[in-house]
Amino acid sequence: MQMFETTTFTTERLRMRPLTALDAAALFEVFSDPEVMRYWSCAPWTELKQADEYIDNATQDLAAGSMLRVAIEVAASGKVVGQLALHHFDEQNRRCEIGYALGRAAWGKGYMTEAITSMLDHAFAELPLNRIEADVDPRNAASMQALARLGFVHEGLLRERWIVAGEVCDTAFYGLLKSDWDARPR
Repeated sequence: MQMFETTTFTTERLRMRPLTALDAAALFEVFSDPEVMRYWSCAPWTELKQADEYIDNATQDLAAGSMLRVAIEVAASGKVVGQLALHHFDEQNRRCEIGYALGRAAWGKGYMTEAITSMLDHAFAELPLNRIEADVDPRNAASMQALARLGFVHEGLLRERWIVAGEVCDTAFYGLLKSDWDARPR
């Protein structure tokens, strides 16, 4: 079991830290936006209490060491603009999945690449993981491009994996190995 309670990552522009109850409004803003949630595996949130429940679950999972979910906060303003998570840990095989969401106002600024890079550095050096996987709707070109820039390899397509609000969706499956991460140009 991992221990994540005090895990915080910082970059020049961002701070990734455990979610708190004070983040509910900012997370609701992200997860209630239909554009942000277009390729997510659930429908947009409709009530603030969904953010409260999400944070409660994230706090419990963090304490149990079953998931590392952090807020993405812009250092200069303190504004939470998204979230990033490592989840579905398989300790025997030293792998997990990565998931992320970023509010529309923060798109196109390089925040997600910066946040994921920091998380991957930690995951491969400290946890230690050998493989990280990502599940992306193949219509989400921006997410697939971000993963490719980070060195993730497209490994296949899982047809009709999700049904979200009655819409059947495929999954593009990506993987990143520690050896690939360590060998990347810096």
